[in-house]
Amino acid sequence: MKKLLTSVVAAVACYAGVAAAAEINPAVVYDLGGRFDRSFNQGAYNGAEKYKEDTGTEYRDFEIQNDSQREQAMRNFARRGMNPIVAIGFSQASALEKVAKEFPETKFTIIDMVVDLPNVQSVVFKEHEGSFLVGILAAMASETGKVGFVGGMDIPLIRKFECGYAQGVKYANSDAEVFQNMTGTTGAAWNDPVKGGELAKSQFDRGADVVYHAAGGTGVGVLQAAADAGKLGIGVDSNQNALHPGSVLTSMLKRVDVAVYEAFEAAAGDDWQPGLTILGLAEGGVDWALDENNEKLITDDMKAAVAKAKEDIASGALEVHDYMSDSACPM
Repeated sequence: MKKLLTSVVAAVACYAGVAAAAEINPAVVYDLGGRFDRSFNQGAYNGAEKYKEDTGTEYRDFEIQNDSQREQAMRNFARRGMNPIVAIGFSQASALEKVAKEFPETKFTIIDMVVDLPNVQSVVFKEHEGSFLVGILAAMASETGKVGFVGGMDIPLIRKFECGYAQGVKYANSDAEVFQNMTGTTGAAWNDPVKGGELAKSQFDRGADVVYHAAGGTGVGVLQAAADAGKLGIGVDSNQNALHPGSVLTSMLKRVDVAVYEAFEAAAGDDWQPGLTILGLAEGGVDWALDENNEKLITDDMKAAVAKAKEDIASGALEVHDYMSDSACPM
């Protein structure tokens, strides 16, 4: 991934029409929640679809229903000559490591985890940086000084989202309160919108008026609860502003779509490289969403505050603590 990532436009435009795309047989294995979770997995789907639209290259994909299918899906794709194979989510790591050793000539890309093998490309994101930005917006939009966070599975990665968000909230309003709940401790936590809605409602009942989710399909329930209560939700991974126009304050964008597109593109152009790629604000790997669905919710002061923080983080002048560096949050 040598060209990652300045913008989705640059990422997709640079490859359109290149005939070499027809020589690859790409595949995607989604994590629990499926391709239409409107969040993390759907970002991957959107990237694959965009590549197909731009190049005419077909791809195969698979939605796992349980953990035992991970290894089976990757092995079946590899046996059928699919290459590259992109695995979505940290939970794919063990299965991918085993299958990648069995098929050393197949290129594998994994999103959100590091697998150190000569035929594996690992892509991780600085989610704490993007979460910091939406934390600023949450604090500035809140009228109560109380905001919330609903996570999916209680793992360090999701704590990383929560910690970055809390830092952004406190950056904008040091007196603000941040409530947080995790949905569960198993993979089912990614696909429980009813529970997500209940957790969001409990935070609203405590006085929160803005709630950010990092919960996959569960987050759909969080955003629905915010709309029902006349409060504000914040989406994640994909742009979720359109799910409830006027009640989704913004979405923290995690460019899984571009990472998938670039994995396909690099393989087609014989430019695919194994190893680790880390994508933050400086690389265009995370951001926040502003469009016609939320533009009336974002004031000029909010835009200016986020623009300044974004510039400072990208330059290194402002450092956002990464929970995963020490399993602790300063907030």
